[in-house]
Amino acid sequence: MMPRESSVLTHLLLHLLLPHTLSFLQPPHHPPPVHIPTLVPHVPTPLIRSRFSAHTQLDLTTHCNSSCFHRGEQEVQKEELTEKLAFETLYSDGSRTLTTVDVEGDKEFEGDAGAPRRKPRVKSRHKRVRRQIYGADGRFNIQGDNFLLDYPFSTAVRISTGCTGVLVSQQHVLTAAHCVHDGKDYVKGARRLRVGFLIPPSFNGTKADLTSAKKPLVRWVRVKRTRVPKGWIQGPQDISMDFDYALLELRWPHRRPFMRLSVAPSLDDLAGKRIHFSGFDSDRSGELVYRFCPVEEESSDLIYQHCDARPGASGSGVYGRVWDNSLERWERKVIGIFSGHQWLEIDGENRDYNVAVRITPLKFAQICYWVHGNRLDCVQD
Repeated sequence: MMPRESSVLTHLLLHLLLPHTLSFLQPPHHPPPVHIPTLVPHVPTPLIRSRFSAHTQLDLTTHCNSSCFHRGEQEVQKEELTEKLAFETLYSDGSRTLTTVDVEGDKEFEGDAGAPRRKPRVKSRHKRVRRQIYGADGRFNIQGDNFLLDYPFSTAVRISTGCTGVLVSQQHVLTAAHCVHDGKDYVKGARRLRVGFLIPPSFNGTKADLTSAKKPLVRWVRVKRTRVPKGWIQGPQDISMDFDYALLELRWPHRRPFMRLSVAPSLDDLAGKRIHFSGFDSDRSGELVYRFCPVEEESSDLIYQHCDARPGASGSGVYGRVWDNSLERWERKVIGIFSGHQWLEIDGENRDYNVAVRITPLKFAQICYWVHGNRLDCVQD
């Protein structure tokens, strides 16, 4: 076995076996219960049909200075908050609606668009040039039936516009909003949006000794309904990664395991203080690529990290091991959505990061309502 192959196997085995080790460990302290606000939707208002005039931009890059990084510490008016949490629904026939909402029980969440107030963590770093691979490439191709169909890798799916998504229910896929909408209009590919499920070569009659040389096939399923928060639909010049997420509802339920959502915990309550995600990076066509890395910095709405990633990984479900009080064990849960790259300018110093949108209590309430259609089911266990 070559050294590289041995290293990959070692990392994957640790990834699969570590949960069993963690299950015997108690958290350093019991995280306090998370208060989930309630979204009360109004009757949807019909909108004109989408023109589908936008072009898909897989490589999303934004800029942020000190004021936007510390935005979570400032007051946000309730009217502005509820406007951003309104959402559009795009149907498979091209029609769309706008649903406005009221927020109940949000008094503790006026400091930002949904997360408890926390002082952003900032580390002193040297200046970097723009890149999405940091040092040695730390990504691993996931190959073979045992891995491709094994949880959590089996929860990663392809989006027909060139992105990645994660299964979060038997009929729903969470992805990045910029994969279907550029902030002004839906992309051309959203007109007939599809979700792709990997099928290992051996399931297609390929002999076992040849599967390593074959790439998996993809089974495509049409999307029935797409939901995008109004906080994203502001126009390309006003794009903010804070609301770069969308939910796709499949035409038919799937039979694969899915990963449950969780409000992103503070870094101290995240096992190993690291995140993981698998996606379909454009430089490794047809391959599912896994990576993990520590969280470098965090703000109220974003997770800053140096996980290696390339265009195509956008929309990947970022997960960590979160302590589940009801089960009394560590569980993998989706705590964010990989968005792209951001330049961060703090105290005159430019830094660059790969960035994920963190699931805050209000975003959890919104996405949960999209999934269940019943706000009473949206409580954090």
